[in-house]
Parts: sequence; structure tokens; C-alpha cells
Amino acid sequence: MICRINRILESPRGNALLVGVGGSGKQSLTRLAAFISSLEVFQITLRKGYGIPDLKADLANQYIKTGVKNVGTVFLMTDAQVADERFLVLVNDLLASGEIPDLFPDDEVENIISSVRNEVKSQGLVDTRETCWKFFIDRVRRQLKVALCFSPVGNKLRVRSRKFPAVVNCTAIDWFHEWPQVALESVSLRFLQETENIELSVKVSISKFMAYVHTSVNEMSRSYLSNERRYNYTTPKSFLEQIKLYQNLLFKKGKELTAKMERLENGLQKLNSTSAQVDGLKAKLAAQEVELKQKNEDADKLIQVVGVETEKVSTEKAIADEEEQKVALITQEVKQKQKDCEEDLAKAEPALAAAQAALNTLNKNNLTELKSFGSPPSAVSNVTAAVMVLMAPGGKVPKDRSWKAAKVSMARVDGFLDSLIHFDKENIHENCLKAIQPYLHDPKFNPEFVTSKSYAAAGLCSWVINIVRFYEVYCDVEPKRQALNKANAELAAAQEKLANIKAKIAHLNENLAKLTAKFERATSDKLKCQQEAEATACTISLANRLVGGLASENVRWADAVKDFKEQESTLCGDVLLIAAFVSYLGYFTKKYRQDLMDGVWRPYLLQLKVPVPVTPSLDPLTMLTDDADIAAWQNEGLPADRMSTENATILTNCERWPLMVDPQLQGIKWIKTKYGEDLRVIRIGQKGYLDTLEQALAAGEVVLIENLEESVDPVLGALLGRETIKKGRYIKIGDKECEYNPSFRLILHTKLANPHYQPEMQAQCTLINFTVTRDGLEDQLLAAVVSMERPDLEELKSDLTKQQNGFKITLKTLEDNLLSRLSSASGNFLGDTALVENLETTKQTAAEIEEKVQESKVTETKINEAREHYRPAAARASLLYFIMNDLNAIHPMYQFSLKAFSVVFQKAVERASPDESLKEHVLNLIDSITFSVFQYTTRGLFECDKLTYTAQLTFQILLMNNEINMVELDFLLRYPAQPGVTSPVEFLSNLSWGGIKSLSSMKEFRNLDRDIEGSAKRWKKFVESECPEKEKFPQEWKSKSALQRLCMLRAIRPDRMTYAVRDFVEEKLGSKYVVGRSLDFATSFEESGPATPMFFILSPGVDPLKDVEKQGKKFGYTFNNRNFHNVSLGQGQEVVAEQALDMAAKEGHWVILQNIHLVAKWLGSLEKKLEQHSEGSHQEFRVFISAEPAPSPDGHIIPQGILENSIKITNEPPTGMHANLHKALDNFNQDTLEMCARENEFKSILFALCYFHAVVAERRKFGPQGWNRSYPFNTGDLTISVNVLYNYLEANSKVPYDDLRYLFGEIMYGGHITDDWDRRLCKTYLEEFIKPEMLEGELFLAPGFPLPGNMDYNGYHQYIDNALPAESPYLYGLHPNAEIGFLTQTSEKLFRTVLEMQPRDTNAGEGGGATREEKVKALLDEILEKLTDEFNILELMAKVEERTPYIVVAFQECERMNILTSEIKRSLKELDLGLKGELTMTSDMENLQNAIFLDTVPESWTKRAYPSMAGLAGWFADLLSRIKELETWAGDFVLPSVVWLAGFFNPQSFLTAIMQSMARKNEWPLDKMTLQCDVTKKNREDLSSPPREGAYVHGLFMEGARWDMQTGMMTDARLKDLTPVMPVIFIKAIPADKQDTRSVYPCPVYKTRQRGPTYVWTFNLKTKENPSKWVLAGVALLLQI
Repeated sequence: MICRINRILESPRGNALLVGVGGSGKQSLTRLAAFISSLEVFQITLRKGYGIPDLKADLANQYIKTGVKNVGTVFLMTDAQVADERFLVLVNDLLASGEIPDLFPDDEVENIISSVRNEVKSQGLVDTRETCWKFFIDRVRRQLKVALCFSPVGNKLRVRSRKFPAVVNCTAIDWFHEWPQVALESVSLRFLQETENIELSVKVSISKFMAYVHTSVNEMSRSYLSNERRYNYTTPKSFLEQIKLYQNLLFKKGKELTAKMERLENGLQKLNSTSAQVDGLKAKLAAQEVELKQKNEDADKLIQVVGVETEKVSTEKAIADEEEQKVALITQEVKQKQKDCEEDLAKAEPALAAAQAALNTLNKNNLTELKSFGSPPSAVSNVTAAVMVLMAPGGKVPKDRSWKAAKVSMARVDGFLDSLIHFDKENIHENCLKAIQPYLHDPKFNPEFVTSKSYAAAGLCSWVINIVRFYEVYCDVEPKRQALNKANAELAAAQEKLANIKAKIAHLNENLAKLTAKFERATSDKLKCQQEAEATACTISLANRLVGGLASENVRWADAVKDFKEQESTLCGDVLLIAAFVSYLGYFTKKYRQDLMDGVWRPYLLQLKVPVPVTPSLDPLTMLTDDADIAAWQNEGLPADRMSTENATILTNCERWPLMVDPQLQGIKWIKTKYGEDLRVIRIGQKGYLDTLEQALAAGEVVLIENLEESVDPVLGALLGRETIKKGRYIKIGDKECEYNPSFRLILHTKLANPHYQPEMQAQCTLINFTVTRDGLEDQLLAAVVSMERPDLEELKSDLTKQQNGFKITLKTLEDNLLSRLSSASGNFLGDTALVENLETTKQTAAEIEEKVQESKVTETKINEAREHYRPAAARASLLYFIMNDLNAIHPMYQFSLKAFSVVFQKAVERASPDESLKEHVLNLIDSITFSVFQYTTRGLFECDKLTYTAQLTFQILLMNNEINMVELDFLLRYPAQPGVTSPVEFLSNLSWGGIKSLSSMKEFRNLDRDIEGSAKRWKKFVESECPEKEKFPQEWKSKSALQRLCMLRAIRPDRMTYAVRDFVEEKLGSKYVVGRSLDFATSFEESGPATPMFFILSPGVDPLKDVEKQGKKFGYTFNNRNFHNVSLGQGQEVVAEQALDMAAKEGHWVILQNIHLVAKWLGSLEKKLEQHSEGSHQEFRVFISAEPAPSPDGHIIPQGILENSIKITNEPPTGMHANLHKALDNFNQDTLEMCARENEFKSILFALCYFHAVVAERRKFGPQGWNRSYPFNTGDLTISVNVLYNYLEANSKVPYDDLRYLFGEIMYGGHITDDWDRRLCKTYLEEFIKPEMLEGELFLAPGFPLPGNMDYNGYHQYIDNALPAESPYLYGLHPNAEIGFLTQTSEKLFRTVLEMQPRDTNAGEGGGATREEKVKALLDEILEKLTDEFNILELMAKVEERTPYIVVAFQECERMNILTSEIKRSLKELDLGLKGELTMTSDMENLQNAIFLDTVPESWTKRAYPSMAGLAGWFADLLSRIKELETWAGDFVLPSVVWLAGFFNPQSFLTAIMQSMARKNEWPLDKMTLQCDVTKKNREDLSSPPREGAYVHGLFMEGARWDMQTGMMTDARLKDLTPVMPVIFIKAIPADKQDTRSVYPCPVYKTRQRGPTYVWTFNLKTKENPSKWVLAGVALLLQI
């Protein structure tokens, strides 16, 4: 593969189209190949809103990279990246020419040209713009390689290759096929090489098995598709995932096993060591007891010594306490004295400070200045004298205090100042004090005063005053200080004494402490010894308890270890089966899972040369989960059936993201309960969903994406594929790198019942089929019915289940704890009392639980017995649900949810009538459930499907009860008639006889064919009776079972089968199942609710919303009350509708949404809106929706969610004469009847008009025999005709019949009519119904139905009920044969549909063998081979001498035939080349191929041919006959003896030629001529030559009547002979005035049964009856049937 891709990439302009299913490795291999060729790889990154402009920008960058920078690049594009098909327009241009329009803006183009200009020059080219641009584009085409990776699944690739031819024409196509077995084996073996613990020979077998699993799943998927119509794909990617899962599981399980074994072995080992330790412990205990005694004695001795010492200490301590009190008293005294001294001293402080301040004012200068005074003022000299007094040494006051003496004392200024500063202020002599007093008392001795005389003197003055003041205070304090000193001395002595005493006590204490420590040591030794002895005794008892308690575990664990050892040996095989189970089986249903597991895989494992060891009866679930897990899931709401458990196991164990296919929403309910608050639930496309995803990715949360469609936003591609980058730490979402937490989990979910996911999606995800199964649903419904009927039982049962589930979980936890404690207990674990006690609790709990489990088993058996009585009801309900669920195969509108079904089911159970006997009550239940579901379902079905559903219901119920034979039912539905047999009796066709023959080969019907031949008369009478289903079968066949009678009737009267099936249903289920009365609206309305809208499926001509308005009025919901919103949807109305819904949900209003099919794009939003409002809305909120069904299933757009939750109601116009006549009359009332004065005439004509209206409306069902074309007659035509009637009767004295008939027939009703023959029919009806005889009471509107006389309004309705004959064509004037055609078609469709709804058998339908292409090729070759050469017109012309009208017709026919045959040959040859692959398939060729395959005539042939209703085979056979006829005629141009009129392209031209040739011969004017037809009594073989004039024609058939050869007249048809052949007709021309128009019926001739546009001519045929009879019977001649 890589070499191939490399060869493509290496070749010039090598582009690749790699075709293979997703996951085949297209991208990986392309990347590798690109790397080998040194090319870069570019891929677009889709993000939100990525569109054409973004793609252009990306491509432009690549163009510049490859074209300007010359870097070789591969542009890799996958299916998923084609977000918009228009992307391929660009790719197509890139591949085809390299030129993509508007890729670059003009300035960019200039840049490119200038960038390559130099290179262009260097190559010697002229550097014009064109050359430069061409050079650039060429280089881009050389360097930019496109690799498209597309998937062949579906028709996408085919359509693309047609629309974008370059995708195929300009690429090399490389197909990636399924990997062959060899490849699968070698790949898996290569991966297994790294796996340890497996022998090589076994590895080979494992790889073989893996490959086999993959291929067997592929085969099974094919039969799954053909039988179940479900698509399941596998791809190489899924194979690699299987290998990866195998390795991971093997490693994980291996590890788990080893861990389990180690735990158990550890536990066992601990138990064994325990027993051994007990003896040692006993000896140890004896020694410990002796030691303990010794230690007790030592401790007692010590106690006495300690007592004596303690006594000493306490005596000393008393003395010390006394001393301490004394010291305290002294201390207090000292403190008080000190305080006093300090207070007094504080008073002296200011004087001292002032003296100091005075000194500070003095300095050398100002003292010197003072000294220099000669004779100072007295104030100054006084100051100096005072200073001298104070400073007198030793108190010797100097006598001489004069200024002179003063000057002497101040002689050394420095010394003087110093003596002042250091003056002993505390000791002033008394003499000095005395001497100073007079100075101080002198008023002029004042610093302020002295200042004026001398600054220095003032300072000295101040000093003297303050020093004296200080000394006076100081003298008061001194005695106190003395006392203080004394006290301090006393205190010191006392303290010393106390210290001595304390030292003594400390010494004593020290001794005591030593003794006490010694004593404590002895005591603790004693205690320790005592504890050890106790512990040993305890351990001995624990050990005994342990060994005894775990005796049973000892055995069990030993066995378990043995089992685990065995498991280890088979692990590689077991995990192999599990990996296959998880990887591949998720999407299959139960039956297929079992078939693959037990019927395919296991046998293969056993027959391998080197067998893979595997546990013989391995259940994959037991390996992956245990009872406790399953129990927990069921408590979380997972259904209890096996299938659901398997699904949950796969979901929790798969490596790829699980994708749940969950139409009944049971899986999602479980997931939401399981993860609870931690689950992030999002939908694709909802606002901000990518942000939520990114956050969850980083946080490692669980994300559920619900309601996926079939395709997923490509932005999520990398996440789905788990394509991590940067060593697995990041993942890309769009173009954004998001952090990736390994514990992140993604769960995908879809509601679609049968989605078709592409292989790449299935390779990325594990699809899990959560669709509810028959038995699964049966169990759930059983629980529901029992909980309603016997709530006590069901409660007991669910409690029991929960309790048992709880037990399982508890037991497992206990055992785990026990083991983990044992294995984690280290060293001497016997001391761990908690462990042993825990073990005992565990044992005890286990024993209790075991007991309870036994009890509950008994209870459970009893409960189950009681519940089983109700099983038939649940089984029936489950069957009904599945039949109902299959209806969407008939019409996509038929969607029903399990939720809605459950509601119906519950109501039915409540409604069932009680009965004393349980058996009878269960039967009542079954009946109530069946009928309720039947009613619920049928009101939403179209009339045409109701019988289909009822029949399917009946057959399935009977099959379930084993009341009918499957083989007989199969015959009834398939009708496998023996081909190629000829009927020996004239009243049965060959097809009927074929059916009889194949019936006769069945045991129950042996000799049926011989009986019919033997008693032909009796059988003929039976077959030709009008209602054979009501008659008894001839001979002993009348005693056959109902189904067997149906089978016989199917062969002989297929047209009566709808009636027969209805009777069959009535016989088996009861008449209430076949009465077609529709439920009234009010009853249905009761079932609606805020979460259950009502959905009206619209039919033309019916307005169901009138009922809603009527009901609304009753409850007070009207437009005027503003609580009734009616929104008719169309452009721009979506917003209005949303607002109305929001408001109504809040306020409890009603909302009507009309015609929602017109807003396809909005329906998704509507679905979400309804879902939001379904919870938490106002109780009275109601929604009514109406929509038309899509014309074809492909056009169906209404979301499943809206349909399945709503009550669907169909409203169709009534069918049948009875209903139509009532409905016509319903347009009037008693007042209408009384409004006209001429009551009798008015009422008679009005009733006739009603009958006429019903007839013309209902006649449509007979197809072209009813009306040539379909007309929209409506009630308006009727009401306006009645108005006209009233006006005319009031205005005229006589009834103007002609006028009225003209007005009704040509204007009111005739206004719709476009076909002349239909107009004739309309007029004829009116002539029959409205004529004077009507007032004489002689008028019959239909056989057995006379026009009623004068009655009141209700009387007429009564009359219709009583007098109108049963529905039959006679009521319309038609022959019973008219309904055979459409009844046969209806019954064919009925059986075909019921057959399609049958559960398919696995192998039925296989063996077709040839492929579609082969079948088409074979038919194509056959047609080409049988088709003759074209007519050579020139050659033919040369033969002719005279060109008569006949010869002209022949030439025209030959030319037309040539045109047709040449087109057939051309188109077939072209298709042949297409199939061989020599031409590209075009859509025309496709259409041709489809037409050939489906046996329809291709359109291009029909255009050039003649009208025909045959399938391709019949059409081609007919074509060959026509050619043969033409060849015969063109051989000699002699008019054939009898002309096959139907063989002409244009029969009119031949009939005109008859007129022309006779006009020429007799010289009559052509425009005054007409054709006369005489029906001969001869057949074609009786005539050997043409007539002299005119022509004999054959090949005509009559429909609606037959030709009686005896009388030569028209007469009533025979029953079941729908189109009898006409004898040869002789046609000649006569002058118009000679035409005989009496007692003839102008009969139209048509080419086919389609009539209408295929009209050819009118032939007058003789009739004895009134021609109007044949008009009403729709009699016509047909050229082909």
C-alpha cells in the first residue's frame, strides 16, 4: 500500500484518491509515504463556522508555499473534512487545472508574479505576467499533491465522482480493501510479540483467532443487515483496537489475579504461622509470671524507705515556712520607708534644678565682667557677700565680706566657677546658714532686681537662694534615710537565714527524688511484666479464635488459590474471548451475540492446532464484573435482563468511547443515575457545548453527549478518535489545543432506533445496542403490572432484590477488608485485636447474611410463583409494543415511545374489570391491554394501514399462543405460487392455479388440486360468488381452520382478501377490532398533558383543529381570553411560536402549531423546546400540532422526539358510500329542509344531490374506470348547488329539470371536469337521478335503494342506515368487476407490508447469488441480442410505387420504431461500457441501470415509445411483437388480413387512413365522413384476406361489460372476467348522414387502462339496454391490458 501511495506521490502531478472504509489506514499510510518522499503534509482544521472563505485562505497559503517557496506538500483531505459539498468545487478546480477562481486578491497576484520573475528569467523565458503566472501554477501542480481519503459506503462517493469529475479523472485511484486473513494474522502476531507470559505457539493460535473473530463478525454483520436491517461495520482500526484491548485487559487481569492470589496466599500463610506460634507463646508466659513475683517484692521494700525520707522533708519545710513569713514582714516595712524618703527628696529637686540653671548662666566672660566692677551697687556686693558666707570653709564665716574681699575670692574665675559647681550642697554648716539669713530677707536680694545691675550677679543670687532652699528640705529627709538603711540591714540578715534553710530542704528533696524514681522504675517493671503476661495470654486466646474462626476460610481460600492458578493458565484464552466480546458484540442483538460467542468463536478455539487454553464454560461477564457490580447497576435503574447487563459491562470496560443506541432511553436513565451530579450532559450544537467539553476534558469529568444524529460535528473528530498530542497531555478540538486529563470519559448516546453510522464512526466508538428486547421488556412490564395489581408483592420483590444486591455488595466489601487487613498486617500481627475482632464480625455478618439469603430465596420463589400468574399479560404487552414499534417501517410518521406506551399500559391495567378467579382476571387484563394499545395506535394510523396493523397484531398474537402454523402464515403472506402451470379449469387463472398447486404440496392441503378439478361445478359456484369469504367452502374443506381457509381464498379470490382478513380478525379477536368508528376528540384529549402534545396528521379536505377550538371553548380557552394561541407556521413565525410556547408553559395556556412541516430547519429547536417544557410546566399547558405527512419516506422531516411522545391522530375523509352519504347530508339541517316553500320537490332533489355528491366523490377509488382524471369535488360544490336549487324552485312554477341539470353538471361540478368523457358521465348521473319520475316514487338511486319520500332531517339519516345496501360497485352503477382490480392491489399491498414486518429468518432471502450489476448485465445482453436491426427506410421506399394512405402509415411507424430502437441500443451500449468501467457513469446511466434492475421501462425509452403500463419484461416482449408485425407488413406493403390495432405507435393515423382511402375511392368529402364498426362473429384465425374496403382489426378488449357473440350486442360482464377479448371488428368509412345512432353506445377506445390521455377514437357499439347504463359502468375498449 505504501509503495502504491509513494508511486503516486512521486509521479509528476501525482494526486491520489484513496478509497476505503474509515479506519483502513488511509491517512496514516499517506503521512508515512509523504515522509518517505520528503513531502510535508497539510490538512485543514475544521472549527466552528469553517466555510469556503477559510478553505480558500488555507489553499492560498499552500499555493504560496508550493508555488513560490517550492516546498513539496501533500494536501490530505478526508470525508469528514468535507463539511460542505461545495468544498469539492475548489478541490475539483485544483485537480483539473490548478486554477481556482478568486483565490488571490489582485495585489497578492502581483506579489506572486514578482516573486517568481527571477526564476522565470533564469530559465530563459520571457517574463511576461502570463508566463510568470503559468510558471507559478505549473509549479503548484507539480509540488502540491492532493490525497483524498474517501469512504465507499453509501452513495456519497458515486454522487461526488459524478458531480466533480476531476476527483476521479485527475487522480490515481487506490482501493483499500478489507484486510485478508493473512494480513490480520501477521499484524496481530506482530503486536503479540511484545506480550509476555504466552508461549509462541499459543501466540500464533491467538493471532489466528483474532483474525477469525474479525472476519466472522464481518460475515455476521452482513446477515444482520439483511435480516435486521441494521448496519454494523468493522475496519482495520477496530481490529487494532481489539488487539490493544486484549493486551491491556491481559495485563490488567493478570495483575488482578496475581494480586488476588498474593492476598489469599498471604492470608493462608498468616493463618498457618498463627498455629505454630501458640506453643512458643505458652512457655513465654510461664517465665513472665516468675519474673513478675520478684519484681513485686522489690517494689514493696522501696516503699518503706521512701516513707521515712518524706517525713524528714516535711518537718524542715514547716520551719522554712515560718522564716519566710518573717522575711515578708520586714520586706514590707523597708518598702514603706523607702517610699517616704523618695517622696521628700522629690520636693528638693526643683530648688536644686534652679541652682543648677543659675550656674548655667555664668561663664568666664560675664564673671570677669563682674570682677571688673570698681564699686558695684549694694545689691551686687550683697550677692557676692552672701556667696562668700555660704562657701566659708568649715563654717568659718569671714568677717570681711567687702567687694574687695569678694574680688579676691573670684580672682581665678575658673576656680571660682568650679567651686560653685562642686559645692557640697548636702552639708552646709549651721554658722553659714545663720549668717546668710539677713541677706535672704533683704527684699532687694532678688534675681530679677539684680539683673538690672549685673547679669552675672543675678545668676549668683539665684544660686544662693535655691541652694539654701534645697538644704532646708534635705535636712528633713535625712533621719528617715538612716532608718531605711537600718531596716535594709535587718532584711539581708533574715534572707540569709531563709536561704540556709531552703538549701537544706533541697538536699533532702534530691534524696527523696532518687528514691522515688527507683520506686517508680520498680513499679513500671512490675506493670510491664504484668501486661506482657496478660498480652501473651490474650494473644494465645486470639490466636485460637483466629485459627478456629477462619477454619472455613482456610479451606475456601486454599481452593480459591487453586482456582486462580487454573485461571492463570487459561487467562490468555479467557481474556481473548472477553476482548472479542467487548470489541465486537455491542451493537448486535441477543441472538447474534449468542450465535457468535457459542456457535462461531468457541468451536473455532477448540479446533485450532495449538489450542488456546480457555475455561470451558466461561461467561464473559464473570471475568469483567461480579455480582456486586451488577447489583449496584440494577439499584441505579439498569433493567435486570441479561442483555442490559452485557451492555453495561461493555460500556464500563471498552477502551473506545461507548455510543449507546438507546431509542427507549433506558440506558441514558441508568447513566444519569449512575454518575449523578458529576455527569455533564450536553447536546451537539447547543450553546456553549464545546466550552463545557473543554472544561470537562481538563477536569477529567464524565461527559454524556445525548441525542446524536447520524453524523457528528467534524470538530470533535480528534476527540472521538482519542488522538492526543504532546505525549498524551493535550487533544485538539477544532483548532484549539485542550488539556486532556486521562480520567476523562465520554459517553455518546442516540435516540435513533436504527441509525446508520459510517464505518469511521464505528471504528472510533464502541456501539452498544440498548434497544429494549422482547423478554427484557416483558420483565419490566411484569414488574409494572404486578406493582399495580399486587403492590405488596412487587414491593417485597424490589426490597428483596435491593436487599440481596446490598448483601452481595456488603459481603464482597467484608471479604476484601478481611483480606486486605490480613495481608497488610505486618510482623507479629497477632497483637492486632481489632483485626481479629473485625474478622469475627465479618464471619458473624457473613453467617447472618447467608441465613437471610436462604430466607429470601424461599420468599423469592414464592413471590416469583405469584408473579408468574401475571406473565401472560406482560408478554402480550411486550409483543404489542414491538408490533407498534415496527410500524415506522410502513410510514415514518408512526413513531411511538416506550414512555408513552407505559402510560397506555398502566391505564389499561387500571381499567381491566376485576374477577374473583385470578385466571379470569389475567384474561381481562390481557384483553384490556390489547384493546387499549390497539385504540391508542389505530387513531394515529391512516385508514389504509389500519387493517395492516390489525392483521399483524392478530397473526403475532396467534403465533405467540401457538394457535397457527408458521408455514401456512408464510404461504399467506408470500404466496409462492408455482410458476409455469396452466389452469385446467376456466374459472381459475394460471396464477391462482399455481397457488393451488403449491398449497397441495403441503400436508394439510393434500389433494386440493384434484378436488377442485373433480368437483369443478361446486367450486366454480363458490369461486364466482360475490362474497366467497362469507360462503362455506365445498366438500370437507369447509372444516379447515380459519387460517387454512384464508390460504385457499388467497389463491382463488385474491380480490376478496381484505374482507376475508377483516372477518378473520373479527373471529379471532372480536368485532370491536374491526369496527371503524373513530374515537371522539374529547376522549383522546383526556390523555394529553404538558409532556404529551396532540399531533394531528393532516389529510386533504379535513380540518381537525375545529375540534380543538370546540374543546377549548368548553374549558374556557379562547382567542379572546388570550389563553389560546394559534400559530400557523411559515417564514418568520418560528419566533412567535417559541414565545407562545414559553408563555403558555408558564401560564398554563393552550398552543396550536399548524403546518410544522413547512419549517424543517426549526423542528430540531421545537423538539428541544417541547422537551424542556415537558417537565416543570403548568399542569394545564397543552400543545396541539398539525403537519402533513411527507409524500415519500425520504422526505420525512418531523423529528422522532416530537412524534413518539405525542398522541397522534389521523383525520381522513370518510370512505365508502355509507359514510360519504351521511357526510354529504351533514352539511345541512332541519332548517335547510324547511326553508323552501315547495318542500316535496326541494327535499327529493336535495337528497338526490347528496347521493350524486357521494357517488362522484367516492367513484375516484375505482381509478380510471371511475374517472379518467381525478377531480377535487368538495362540499362547497354541494352547498352551492342546493342554494341554486332553492332559488330556481322559488322563482319557477314548474321544476326546471334541464336547467338544474345543466347548472349542476356543466358549471358547479362540471367546472372541475376537463375530460369530455367524464363530463358525459357527470351529465348521465344527473339525468338518472334528477328527472320528473322522482316525484312519483319510482326512482331508484341504486339497485335496492329507492329515493326516499318526504321525511325530517334525522329521518333521512335513519333511512340511510336502514335502506342503503352494503358497499359494492353497484351503488355507483359499476359492475362488481370494477373493484376486483383495486381490491386485489390492496390485498397484495396488505400482505406485502405484513410480510415485511415479520421478524426475518436468518438464512431466508439468501441465495440470490448474482450481484445487481451482474443481473443488469445479463438483461442488457439479452435485450441487445433480441433487438433486430433498424428498418432501412430508403430501401423500403424504393419498393413502393404508389404511396397510399396505408403505406404512409407504415413508413411513419417504421420511422418511429427506428427512433425507439436506436435509443435503446445507444443507451444500453453506453451503460455496458459504464459497467465495464470504460466510461464514467452518468446519472442517466444510473437511472437506466436502476430501471432495468427494478423491471421498469427507462424514461428515455418511454419518451420515444407509446403509452404502456407493463413492466420492462412485458414491455419488451410487446415491443418485439410490434416489430415483427411491422416487418411482416413492410415486407410487401400489402395490408394484413387482420390488423393488430394495438401494435401502432399512433392507431389514429391508421383509422384516419381507412377514411382517406375510402374517400379517394368513392370520391366522398373527407370532412363529412365517419367510421362505422361492425363487430363480426369471427376470430383472427378465421380471416385470411383483408376486406375490399376498410379493414379488419383485432386485439381490442372491453372493460366494464362484454360482447355477446350470439346476439351481437353488449351485455353484462361475467364475474372476474375483467377485460374480455373482442371478436374481430370490421371498420369502414361511411358518410356521416348515413350513420345509425339508434340503440348504440358511443364507446371510447383507449390505448391503455390508464384511459384519459390515451384516447384513440369512439366506436359505436350496438346495445339493447339504455346506453346510460354503460356510461355509468365506465365501459370502454382498450388496446392493451
